[in-house]
Amino acid sequence: MLIIDAHLDMAMNAIEWNRDYRRPVEEIRTMEKDMTDKIDRAKGVVSLPDLRKGKIAVVVATQLARYSENNGNMPGSGWNSPHQAWAMTQAQLAWYQAMVEAEEMVQITTTEQLDNHIAMWEDTTISDVVKPIGFILSLEGADSLVNLSYLEKAYAYGLRAIGPAHYGPGRYAPGTGMTGGLTKEGRELVKEMDRLGMVLDATHLTDEGFDEALDLFQGQVWASHHNCRALVPHQRQLNDEQIKRLAERDAVIGGCLDVWMLKPDLIQRQINPREAEANLEVLIDHYDHICQLTGNSLHIAIGSDLDGTFGTEQSPYDLESIADLQKYQHLLSKRGYSNADIENIFNKNWLRLMRKALA
Repeated sequence: MLIIDAHLDMAMNAIEWNRDYRRPVEEIRTMEKDMTDKIDRAKGVVSLPDLRKGKIAVVVATQLARYSENNGNMPGSGWNSPHQAWAMTQAQLAWYQAMVEAEEMVQITTTEQLDNHIAMWEDTTISDVVKPIGFILSLEGADSLVNLSYLEKAYAYGLRAIGPAHYGPGRYAPGTGMTGGLTKEGRELVKEMDRLGMVLDATHLTDEGFDEALDLFQGQVWASHHNCRALVPHQRQLNDEQIKRLAERDAVIGGCLDVWMLKPDLIQRQINPREAEANLEVLIDHYDHICQLTGNSLHIAIGSDLDGTFGTEQSPYDLESIADLQKYQHLLSKRGYSNADIENIFNKNWLRLMRKALA
């Protein structure tokens, strides 16, 4: 069954971690075995061959570079001006373009391209080994947009979704760990995104920012990588009212596999997933909660965030590579999900939303 994963920080890992994603996961780990500059060295789980092995046909792939004077330890942070952050996003864009030139990936910006790509992946006469991974380009945290004119530059090269916030303070919106609504520039950004027909990613917004953004924005919304606050009490998670409001907008929530977001009382960077009994199945508890709130399986999907500055040390203990997402067919069936439900989670929910968003 084909999978769509709505959140992978591929270019950041390729550029800042210097990972050659054309190699299988095991090769990348071998190359990194004596490196200590990043906490997740030799523990990554994502690569282009492993995406193909897992039949992950489409991903939402990010650009991530933030302006942050006093928050340089967060992912994608440390740039001392928006202009420098913009330059890093352009390096990341160049990597995606190089992967397109190498026929490893293909960029998707329209519904027709999406449908053609899915048809190619469903064609059993073509070996999965040679099929390119389709990607829709998203910006995680909007700091790198120097001013609003840069939004149209980004749209022109294929940017189709933006999450205005990330962690901590932001030029357009405060993010995880903060309070307060959108900034003046953030309100203007959201309105311009609406005009261009882009997707608003509600991930990382504060509670106030979430409400304000959804009030202002009338277009397609998704929460690319989010779990449930009722199960893991933290502002990074969606509360029940937010889940209901997203469902009312026909939005989709991508279940995230960062282990601290799966079970309560776990501390980032201080987790042993096996000791915490955090396996792939725990995410289904979050799916169950959303299904009970919404009454159906139309608003849950995959937004793994794998290799999002963590590897096996902070992933479910029964996941060795991203190809193991296919294990969810059995796990969901065992929990009582029908084949139609599983298809919704694996690809149909994202396809429904993406077709509207890219029309």
